Amino acid sequence: MKRIEVVAAIIHHEGRILATQRGYGDFKDGWEFPGGKMEPGETAEAAIVREIKEELTVTIRPEKLVTTVEADYPKFHLTMHCFLATIESGDINLLEHEDAKWLGKEELDSVAWLPADVEVVKKLKAILRH
Repeated sequence: MKRIEVVAAIIHHEGRILATQRGYGDFKDGWEFPGGKMEPGETAEAAIVREIKEELTVTIRPEKLVTTVEADYPKFHLTMHCFLATIESGDINLLEHEDAKWLGKEELDSVAWLPADVEVVKKLKAILRH
């Protein structure tokens, strides 16, 4: 089975988390934490900064690795490194997503997350309880 390694940003601001809706591909319309594929030789931290700049036109600061999710999809195995991050500069522009929402802790279940992101939301809820 094909293996894909990606990074995702859990961008937070004033107690809310950014969720983005995919605008293309097999998982179009599903909700996810923004990010994308790591390039050969690239660190996860460098990849997430680059991906978010490409997708949302903002510069983020990764704060810490929250979780690494392993998920089997029909056509590939996904390894997703998820970083808690804040926006350092810029305004969000959706270049690859249809929509975006800032969700409070109690609103995290209000969107249809993609399978790997469901696992991230579970971890996030546990962290936010403390």
